[in-house]
Amino acid sequence: MRKLGVFCLLLLFAACQEVKETSVVSINDFYQSELFKEVQLTNVFPDGKTFVDCSPNKPYGEIIASYEQEKVKEGFNLSEFVKANFDMPYQPKTDFVSDTSKSMVSHINSLWPVLTRQPDEVVEGNSLMPLSNSYIVPGGRFREIYYWDSYFTIEGLMDAGLDSMAVNMLDNFSHLIDSIGFIPNGNRAYYNGRSQPPFYSVILARLYSENRDKYLSYLPQLVKEYEFWMNGEADVANGSAFSRVVKLEDGTIFNRYYDNNDGPRPESYKEDYELVHENGLEAEATYKHLRAGAESGWDFSSRWFADGKNIKTIQTTNIIPVDLNSLMYHLELKIAQGYNWNEQLDSADYYLERAANRKEAINKYLWDEEIGFFIDYNFIDKKATGVLSLAAAYPLFFSIASKKQAKRTSQRLTEDFLKEGGFVTTLNNTGQQWDYPNGWAPLQWITVNGMFNYEYNKEGLDAMKKWLNRNQQVYKSTGKMMEKYNVVDTDLLAGGGEYPLQDGFGWSNGVALSFQSILERQKIVMPELAQ
Repeated sequence: MRKLGVFCLLLLFAACQEVKETSVVSINDFYQSELFKEVQLTNVFPDGKTFVDCSPNKPYGEIIASYEQEKVKEGFNLSEFVKANFDMPYQPKTDFVSDTSKSMVSHINSLWPVLTRQPDEVVEGNSLMPLSNSYIVPGGRFREIYYWDSYFTIEGLMDAGLDSMAVNMLDNFSHLIDSIGFIPNGNRAYYNGRSQPPFYSVILARLYSENRDKYLSYLPQLVKEYEFWMNGEADVANGSAFSRVVKLEDGTIFNRYYDNNDGPRPESYKEDYELVHENGLEAEATYKHLRAGAESGWDFSSRWFADGKNIKTIQTTNIIPVDLNSLMYHLELKIAQGYNWNEQLDSADYYLERAANRKEAINKYLWDEEIGFFIDYNFIDKKATGVLSLAAAYPLFFSIASKKQAKRTSQRLTEDFLKEGGFVTTLNNTGQQWDYPNGWAPLQWITVNGMFNYEYNKEGLDAMKKWLNRNQQVYKSTGKMMEKYNVVDTDLLAGGGEYPLQDGFGWSNGVALSFQSILERQKIVMPELAQ
């Protein structure tokens, strides 16, 4: 009897150990599980982002153990299993209904509360990284804060008089820098390996360029942001790259887009997996290029394709991007400004020198004198990619271009890129969403303001009006502000991408309001926008 009692205790101990082991599976481990892969590859949800936004109703370990037991049983239904073990993504209820009898500006201002999310509560197992301040989401499937989207949204918030919300957004990003060391693509666990175009310094300058004390309170975060992007610089040999740092053979330092994680993106698992396996591509490198393309925000575009046509030739990590290095130049200047205000002059001089070196490098390697345009550079092939895109406007936006460069760039932008509905993203019609014939609000903002910086005011205003008219046309016909627009065929909305056309939409709203404010300051009236 005593032996039987000991045996029962051993069984109980083993069972407890099994429960303990199955209950400590992390969310990142879950993304590597057979259950996760099966759900994503079999289209349990049409949009792969839905599943990674779901909340488990018990620990991941228990769910996986249950799946292993249930999947071998006759009549097992994966979809029903998922529904029983996961709660659908939280979607705040709203009674908002578009009223197209209102002006587009009134419509946008009425959308801010709809796109507002209150401080997050911690939900065990959910992918959301909690933020302590309220914030604006883009809309649609994008239920969380997004990094580069937020700058363009903030421009609109400031023009709408919602300064406190803009500060909330900045403070949320500062919290992310302090807590995880960088600003992720969005506040989700599956974005924990990548960032997005680094607009933190641009946001800070927009909010506090005239307030030294406030500005300086964010200087530590500016420096941490820079250290994230420059991680590994000291160990990079000439002619090689590490993480987001590229060092050319002559010692020139640049940055590239990258992702610290490997494998298919959890939120686009099926798309990434099928691209690799249906085309016989080298898996590890291709997944890195796809992830880096997602960090760029231009996911996806012919900018990243070796042949300029097909995503099968994606090579993002081989490319030194015009936009990213222009942003890094601005970040270096803003850090220098902070140290100067703080009377740490040696540090200020260090970052000023870094900015000057980067500006020289941009003009040496990213400017094509023959074409008269800024173009991304492939550091593996040691030549320009040849893909013309609106990234060329970034050196104008950040006043890096010479007057001669700005003139030639503006002329090409106006002649080749400006269409009936605004600037087209590239001249390549590939079916990808960041290519012809689509136009995007953030790139309209960068391009128009880049022209303004060099006093191409007539051209900039003309482009602005075309974009606002396109927004207005779609709003009146659909009652919506879209994520992107077809600027060539104005009978169509937009196309391409890994998901359906989204409405909401944070950056489109922000840019439209800010463009409207510019027109008002110029005392230019567009009657159709008041209708």
